[in-house]
Amino acid sequence: MTIAMCEPMATVTIKAVEPAELNELVRGQDVLLMAHVGPMVRERSVMLDLSGVERIDAAGITALVALYRIALESGHRFGLTNVSARVQQILVMVGLDRYLLSHNAVRNSHCGPRMQRPAA
Repeated sequence: MTIAMCEPMATVTIKAVEPAELNELVRGQDVLLMAHVGPMVRERSVMLDLSGVERIDAAGITALVALYRIALESGHRFGLTNVSARVQQILVMVGLDRYLLSHNAVRNSHCGPRMQRPAA
C-alpha cells in the first residue's frame, strides 16, 4: 500500500493495491483494507486510489461503507479516486457513487496520484 502526502494535514491519497498484488477488493482483501486504512480515516481525510482494482464484491463494498462511516464520525472525508468503469458501475448500482466517488476531481500534476477539486 502506498501513501502520497503533498502537504501537512492535507487529504492523504492511498493506493488500494500495489501492481504486484491482486486487483480485487473482495472477501479477505476487505480485512486488509480495514486494517490499513481504518486508522488513517480516524486521523485525517483519505482518498483511496482504486486504479488497480477491477473487481469488487459485497465484502469490499461493506469495507468502503465502513471506512466512509468511520471518517464521518471522526469529522473527516473519505472518497474514491481512479475507479475503473466496472467498479464504478457496481457503485452506481448500489447507490454509493454519490457518497464515495469524486466526480469533480482533477489530477494535480505536481503531486503524483493526489486528486484535488478545482477552485472554481
